[in-house]
Amino acid sequence: MNAPVRPAMDERAAVGTLGALAQPLRLRVFRALVGAGPAGTTPGVLSATLGLPGSTLSFHLKELAQAGLVTHERDGRHLIYRPSMDRMADLLAYLTAHCCHGAPCGVTVGGALSGCTPAAAGPAPRHLPSVNETTTMSDPVYNVLFICTHNSARSIMAEGILNAMARGRFQAFSAGSHPAGAVHPRALETLAALGLPAEGYRSKDWTEFAKADAPALDFVFTVCDTAAGEVCPVWPGQPMTAHWGVADPASFEGGLDETRKVFWDTAIVLKRRIELMLALPLASLDRMAIQHEIQVIGTR
Repeated sequence: MNAPVRPAMDERAAVGTLGALAQPLRLRVFRALVGAGPAGTTPGVLSATLGLPGSTLSFHLKELAQAGLVTHERDGRHLIYRPSMDRMADLLAYLTAHCCHGAPCGVTVGGALSGCTPAAAGPAPRHLPSVNETTTMSDPVYNVLFICTHNSARSIMAEGILNAMARGRFQAFSAGSHPAGAVHPRALETLAALGLPAEGYRSKDWTEFAKADAPALDFVFTVCDTAAGEVCPVWPGQPMTAHWGVADPASFEGGLDETRKVFWDTAIVLKRRIELMLALPLASLDRMAIQHEIQVIGTR
């Protein structure tokens, strides 16, 4: 049986939908939900991500739900909020219904190219790998180890971010010179806020990766100054190394909201550096050039 066809959005519905988004905080909430994707997220994670009090967040979620932009359902003890992709599609369809004088995008109108052609829109943004991309059997898989002293926060977040962004191209691990033995809960919360897996991590000693049966490493990144100054084990694979130091969010002393922001800011720095590394044309660079590039990335 074919799915029922939704009626096209009319002007009144479009105005209501746009009106619901015409408030800065509400727009931030909606964009955060879009970033979480179809899996959705909880109000607690949204509150931590955006730094909004629960009552304020509840108000904006209610307004978005009334506009049809947000749906929610209960999963055990938690409410899961999701963006309404159908409503987004309906709004975009309404806004572009008369695009290009009614001609299909890319068709010449009155002797000129319509405004929706890729050429008119400017150069395509530089491509960065996404979680949905995979590689072919012939492509190399690079093993990456992130190191910090306690392997409880920075290196854990870096491991999760790289594995999510470059699945199939890179395999990330993390370890510590003096592991805490437990992963910091704010690190897992931050990964969840980024829409990334927040399970399956453990705090472990870096000597695990110096054993004969350990994976051959291609890259080793220290993300704290203390670990960078220590004598490392001899890694299998003769990996390239670089220091990507960032302040330890676990050492921050402050309220819960401030701590969450510090963890979030740390994750964003690591994510940006990982994005820069993923953009490197590794296959066309020699070892010396790659070594130079990953060291430069650590200064950004």
